[in-house]
Amino acid sequence: MSGHQPNPWADQAVRDDLTAVLPDTFTAFYCLHHQAYLRYAHLQLDSRPAAEQVVEDVFVQLATMWPHVLKQPNVDTYAWAALKEEVARRLEIQGRAPALVETAAFEQIRRTSRKSFAVLESSLGLYTAIARLPERQYDVIVLRFVLGYPMRQVAELMGVSYGTVRSHVRGARRRLARDLGIEWATEEMNEED
Repeated sequence: MSGHQPNPWADQAVRDDLTAVLPDTFTAFYCLHHQAYLRYAHLQLDSRPAAEQVVEDVFVQLATMWPHVLKQPNVDTYAWAALKEEVARRLEIQGRAPALVETAAFEQIRRTSRKSFAVLESSLGLYTAIARLPERQYDVIVLRFVLGYPMRQVAELMGVSYGTVRSHVRGARRRLARDLGIEWATEEMNEED
């Protein structure tokens, strides 16, 4: 053994020693979803090690029952629910709420460097409003706008249709505009929105 640990935050495939024993369909699913699941879990838990552990536990659970998972009406929906349940279970054990407001707001500050504390103030209000959205709208907004995934990939990750994602985005935008006291413009959304 080399003692070298893979970086779970990099684009990675399943470890070489596991690909020989895991079904190809599982390996492909893992490669497509692993990094997005890590990013989502990190936003909720505000801890890289905790996010890594949650995602590893979810993928181990999915791998051990992969034939059952494949029999589900929608594998993506089933796996997304498993991730969300595990994140919720960890938060309950810790006796706390999701960390989205703090994690996302400070990530935004880091990306915009030191422009101003106004960014922090406006980000905190926005992320607090996002945290109050209904569950599906919350997930869509987090995946699309906080983590930056295209709407088609959000649909794939959650196991829902593209139209459902668009609908959740519109509903969330209306609710956020109302909660933040700003005017909501009903512009057309395209794939990049």
